[in-house]
Amino acid sequence: MSKRRPNILLITSDQQHWNTIGAFNPELQTPNLDRLVSEGTTFGRAYCPNPTCTPTRASIVTGMYPSQHGAWTLGTKLLEDRVTVGDLLGEGGYRTALIGKAHFHPIGSTEEYSSLEGREKLHDFAFWRDFTGPYYGFEHTEMLRNHANEWLVGQHYALWMEENGCANWRDYFTPPIGTMDANEQFHWPIPERYHYNTWIAERTNALLQQYKEQDDAFFLWASFPDPHPPYLVPEPWCDMYDPDLLTIPEGAPGEHEHNPPHFGMTQEREPDFSAYKETGFGIHGYHSHVRMTEAERKKAVAVYYGMISFMDRYIGSILNKLDELGLSEDTIVIFTTDHGHFFGHHGLQAKGGFHYEDLIRVPFVVRYPGRVPAGAASDSMQSLVDLAPTFLSMAGLPVPPAMTGIDQSAVWANPQLSAREHIVCEFHHEPTTIHQKTYVDQRYKITVYYNQTYGELFDLETDPEERHNLWDEPSCKELKAELMLRYIWAELGKEPMPMPRISHA
Repeated sequence: MSKRRPNILLITSDQQHWNTIGAFNPELQTPNLDRLVSEGTTFGRAYCPNPTCTPTRASIVTGMYPSQHGAWTLGTKLLEDRVTVGDLLGEGGYRTALIGKAHFHPIGSTEEYSSLEGREKLHDFAFWRDFTGPYYGFEHTEMLRNHANEWLVGQHYALWMEENGCANWRDYFTPPIGTMDANEQFHWPIPERYHYNTWIAERTNALLQQYKEQDDAFFLWASFPDPHPPYLVPEPWCDMYDPDLLTIPEGAPGEHEHNPPHFGMTQEREPDFSAYKETGFGIHGYHSHVRMTEAERKKAVAVYYGMISFMDRYIGSILNKLDELGLSEDTIVIFTTDHGHFFGHHGLQAKGGFHYEDLIRVPFVVRYPGRVPAGAASDSMQSLVDLAPTFLSMAGLPVPPAMTGIDQSAVWANPQLSAREHIVCEFHHEPTTIHQKTYVDQRYKITVYYNQTYGELFDLETDPEERHNLWDEPSCKELKAELMLRYIWAELGKEPMPMPRISHA
């Protein structure tokens, strides 16, 4: 058994429901993720700190909650002065790289807050030909911003397509950068060899080869943009699953009667969210669910699954490269996603101001041969905010007091242990709209809303599908009060740890 310090390979998807790995859901085919499950430990109670991209991705690299690191919602920016796990691993002698989706910057920018990932910069190809970092502690970055055919395509991914002979790449993306019809659904005609999954695997494997040749310890993040909508994927993946053979999640009649107002509004054909002063209906989970036909909803699930299976193929390419280079034994591989996804659950689509398990719970698998048990499953709670301190600990480096995530290294080595009693998840999109925080323990979940008297209380043991909100149930009054106190102390516990006491006076 090697005694060298471990390499760290973080593989993430984007907006993947926790129950979409074939090893646990027989309706999907994910042989490579299944391989990770059989060779590592699956943590079934893993959560994101925020159910949107930028806040959680910033938490992954800072080890802090969104309310602490400052990138608290979509459209905000992780300030460059934040210390990241990449900074600290780099100082400790690691090579650090990110290939794929970063999303630490907003699409827009201002004179005061410029955005390297914003619309003004995405298509500045002269800039991207020369820029590969450093970026938030990653000495080397190759990035993209789009999901499927979005016009946000650009950066290193667009350059790679051109370099590989796809001179007409704009035909596969929407205006203003491309010519593809934005109303196209399900089938994306881009050839698989030019898809970003292919690019991410190719560039990740090239770096693995380089690190092996130079005998460098590395922290490498392979960040896939799928299966985030739009539901588009090339053949044969778009027709891989028969919609009529799949279990399609649905809402239950009357389940939103005792929920906060915006839950029921999502089920209306013409909801009026003006009271929330929202910039769009999407963040409330509306996303035209009630306007989709049954056939469209079923096909959307089939294509979502196809996107996952397609991505799985290229995750397998990366795992095979580790084996080929003899790096598997010395590399911690973590697979997870930034947050979950609704594809019919509770009558919702995509994501928004809801803290159901479908949105805040995430798939989470850790493989480290000889150190993390193979084929094991654990209910020990994990949060994505724990990744940074755990990586540092496993690399033998000190964890700074400002990181409020928890070191899970002992739990990864012995999944019967537990380092967490609870999870805290935040959502705050606009100053005037939905703003909630959730406390989850082994059995219960409570969600409170800023400046509101309504809320949510679910017993995950007796009501795992979260159909019955107990917030106003008279028999749960004392339970609610107890959970509120636990939540308050959990919030207080998010303060950065003080410096150690070194004298009595």
